[in-house]
Amino acid sequence: MVVLHGLLGSSRNWQSAGAALALRGPRVIALDLRNHGDSPWADGCHVTDMVEDVVAWIKDAGIAPVHLLGHSLGGKVAMRLAVEHPALVSRLTVVDIAPRVYAPRFMAEFAAMRSVDLSTLKSRRDAENALEVHISNWALRQFILTNLSQGPTGNWLWKVNLDALERGLPGIQENPLLPGQSYQGPTRLIRGGQSNYVLDEDIPGFLQYFPNGDVVTLPESGHNPHFDARSGFLDAVLT
Repeated sequence: MVVLHGLLGSSRNWQSAGAALALRGPRVIALDLRNHGDSPWADGCHVTDMVEDVVAWIKDAGIAPVHLLGHSLGGKVAMRLAVEHPALVSRLTVVDIAPRVYAPRFMAEFAAMRSVDLSTLKSRRDAENALEVHISNWALRQFILTNLSQGPTGNWLWKVNLDALERGLPGIQENPLLPGQSYQGPTRLIRGGQSNYVLDEDIPGFLQYFPNGDVVTLPESGHNPHFDARSGFLDAVLT
């Protein structure tokens, strides 16, 4: 199983859920998309760029076909990869994202990250205090702080390429699929019942692209069912 994280996330966000999935059978590999985590930075940041990266990685690893699981932005990458390279995908799991255009999101998060003066930062706590001025939600601040790291000389830095990701946002928000594309393999959409990322009206469109798909709703979950509803999430992925 190959896992793709969401925007401003990384493979680190999937360590505990990935370990729980692996305990139930599959070998689980979580990747860092370009401009995230420990992966290289690049100017191009469209979904298609990320698809090319993941395709190259899967082929180089020699593990195809894989059970491909993508969350949020990673779900867009996974959907596009599956319709364009079906031979590489034995099964597709899409987590809380639909194949449609989304309204602009994450602008507040980017602005908050840019508001932190990394040159004068003394501690991670100082960074959280700076973020709190712009983001009141504690869990969201902790998520953003997973991107804060220290360089070899102790300097603070963001591990995500903010410039490239901000430039790429319009493309990231687009529908990743083209008219007439489809993936015929087994597909499951897992959505959070408390999330507004996948609405009831999105489901018919999803099933047009993925005719052998189904939808599982986890009522108690928000946008991150791998955290919010772990047991139900594991069952939905592996059954």
